[in-house]
Amino acid sequence: MVPSPDALRYDTRYGVGVSSRRDVFRLPASTASVADARGRVRARLGAWGADPELCDDVSLVVTELFTNAVRHTASEQITCVLRDLGAVIRLEVTDQGRGTGVPEPCAAEADEEGGRGLLLVSVLSQAWGSDPVDSGTGRVVWAELAQHHAPF
Repeated sequence: MVPSPDALRYDTRYGVGVSSRRDVFRLPASTASVADARGRVRARLGAWGADPELCDDVSLVVTELFTNAVRHTASEQITCVLRDLGAVIRLEVTDQGRGTGVPEPCAAEADEEGGRGLLLVSVLSQAWGSDPVDSGTGRVVWAELAQHHAPF
């Protein structure tokens, strides 16, 4: 899979060489884009030869983070960065900063349809969090998931 044009711009902006272990893409902030983000992450991880269980976990995490960016911000576009850092896969989802506060897991009641996304992210990830975008406009919500390796 060829790096996306956004990945090439990201690499140029941050002064690093083109890497086959990074992907950056932007999608419209709509519910229809959630499936596109999930498919893009799955395809990239598949091209990297990632373990199928890791593909499932990262797919679920990107679904939750992208959905939250769509639901809880007034963004027009959402940017996703996927990086292979060796021991972990780091996923970053950046909105355009018109949301209401910092993402926090909530305690959903048993009969509620939603409200468990960040709980799932916390269970699947070694670490996760959020940071304001350097420009002051937007928020990056990130998660790091352990690479799955077969026992020797």
